[in-house]
Amino acid sequence: MSTALPLTVSGAKRLNEELARLKSVERPAVIEAIAEARAQGDLSENAEYDAARERQGFIEARIKELEGALSNSQIIDPTTLDVDDRVVFGATVKLEDLESGDTVQYQIVGDLEADIKQNLISISSPVARGLIGKSEGDVVLIRVPSGEREFEILEVSYV
Repeated sequence: MSTALPLTVSGAKRLNEELARLKSVERPAVIEAIAEARAQGDLSENAEYDAARERQGFIEARIKELEGALSNSQIIDPTTLDVDDRVVFGATVKLEDLESGDTVQYQIVGDLEADIKQNLISISSPVARGLIGKSEGDVVLIRVPSGEREFEILEVSYV
């Protein structure tokens, strides 16, 4: 029995847009590239053909991955939940590192949509697991690769 993958509304939208782009733009482009490479003749030493076929494999695998994930996902909108200002899936949390005084802001998202460069952290990450269920003003101790860190939750919002 497989469990549903949690996705935020915006994450599901981004994945659907990527799927549509792969099907309507990337797939036709790689098919055209394969046809052009085939037209050059001998396929045994045709690097363009090999590269296009490899790219086609990546595109088809990503399409299959996205279709599977989207069909097995549960879209969660935190704005519709009664959470009493607690940190839940989809929440955006502003934290202060009590040692350094630095502030960071993360949104807790599903594994498929996590991207640390955009401050989107996976629900299964140590930071997210340490924050779930906590409220504004709470101090949490979170184990990170460099050791344990104390953070104060400055703000919890649901977008």
